[in-house]
Amino acid sequence: MSRTDDLLAASPQADDEIAGEKTTASLQSDDEAAGEKISTKTSAEAYAENLATQLRKGFMAYCVLTICAGRAHYTGDIIQRLAEADLVVVEGTIYPLLNRLQKDGLLRYEWQESEQGPPRKYYAITDMGKAVQVELRSHIKTLNTTLKTLEKGAKS
Repeated sequence: MSRTDDLLAASPQADDEIAGEKTTASLQSDDEAAGEKISTKTSAEAYAENLATQLRKGFMAYCVLTICAGRAHYTGDIIQRLAEADLVVVEGTIYPLLNRLQKDGLLRYEWQESEQGPPRKYYAITDMGKAVQVELRSHIKTLNTTLKTLEKGAKS
């Protein structure tokens, strides 16, 4: 559960606030929180952050497949490449994803000796993974074009 989920679950008014409605009780609660100098995000920020987290999780599989398409990569290398692209992830997020992609037949791994300690698991894309990556690339391009068109229309 993310920090946003924790904040929303902890607030009895979360459903009203996400819907954009503030009840008298939630307004009073806001005043009390302000009085205690508790900093919380607005419901719009929290809702948007939750949606962004969901988008990022779905996008992450494509990114990992893309990284592993060129050659096999160690988990630390994958995390570093994602960070260099401004997509920060931690090991607790990447390991379950790598395991799922491997289990689904999109990645394979091999153990390679390491000069810095025990052997490491290196992940490479499979033929099925390449096919999925190509399909995802097409979907992402379509979504990107759709967003640009919608945003252009919104500016008019």
